[in-house]
Amino acid sequence: MNKKKIFGTVAPILAASMILAACGGEESSGGDEGGSDQPEFLNVATGGTGGTYYPLGGTFASLIEDETGIDTTAITSNASAENMALINDGEAEIAFVQTDIASYAVEGTQMFDGPIETIQGLATLYPETIQIVTTADSGIESVEDLAGKTVSVGESGSGTRLNAEQILEVHGMSFEDMDVQNLSFDDSTTGIQDGSIDAAFITGGTPTGAVEGLAAQVDVVIVPVAADMAEALMEEYPYYSVDEVASGTYGLEEAVPTVAVQAMLAVSSELSEDVVYDITKAIFENTDSITHPKGEFITADTALEGIGIDVHPGAQRYFDEQ
Repeated sequence: MNKKKIFGTVAPILAASMILAACGGEESSGGDEGGSDQPEFLNVATGGTGGTYYPLGGTFASLIEDETGIDTTAITSNASAENMALINDGEAEIAFVQTDIASYAVEGTQMFDGPIETIQGLATLYPETIQIVTTADSGIESVEDLAGKTVSVGESGSGTRLNAEQILEVHGMSFEDMDVQNLSFDDSTTGIQDGSIDAAFITGGTPTGAVEGLAAQVDVVIVPVAADMAEALMEEYPYYSVDEVASGTYGLEEAVPTVAVQAMLAVSSELSEDVVYDITKAIFENTDSITHPKGEFITADTALEGIGIDVHPGAQRYFDEQ
């Protein structure tokens, strides 16, 4: 498979019976008999350049290549849902994804037309905070104030879009109540700055690069998700947890309550047990090389908490040894 930069919307989900040919015909989900069949290339599917997946993906790719000798590249994408399709069609072997989206992919629910059987979990990483971003001049102070506004809800194929839909749902709202735009994080914050949109949903580890850039130009406001609405959301969708955007982030004077999902790494079940063991070891024994603030959350002690899908045998073996 050629290394390349991936752009575009979510590819149609292939039939669950389709078998990947991405890794030279390895035995499915490992076992020692496939361990010596090391792939020539690995692609790590991340997200847009303004999010958290992209810089972390670059770090992980470097660690994997340095420690395993496999030529590894971080590629851009429309994030979670598209990343599941990229693994399924052989365009990526490792992918960042929200835990909720990974579970929907395996189940074949929500935005997926059928189950994807070619993905397994490697590890959970850190909380992904749902940030409803606007400016002090917008007058938007609550989720309800988004009605009638022009709002970016994330790119097609992103977990952000589904998060936005679910948060609006518990507030008795829908996309029909606003002028919806499907923009990347970078385009969302550019649109807020130039006035072409009023607000944006951004799901990502804080601080998120695109929002930091916006905060350098204007006074950023994060719209709160009130405690009762967070409770209603968690009752309906148990993947969420209570979170906050801490004071000082983006120049905020006070912490803002919101909700979060978990970021995780998924891998192709076609990778052998030994290869995934080596990938897992490369990341979790070099966490001191992770410079992003979310690196403090990435630890073997919590890597299997809330993962939600079957763990690849190679990753399981590594964590069992710890």
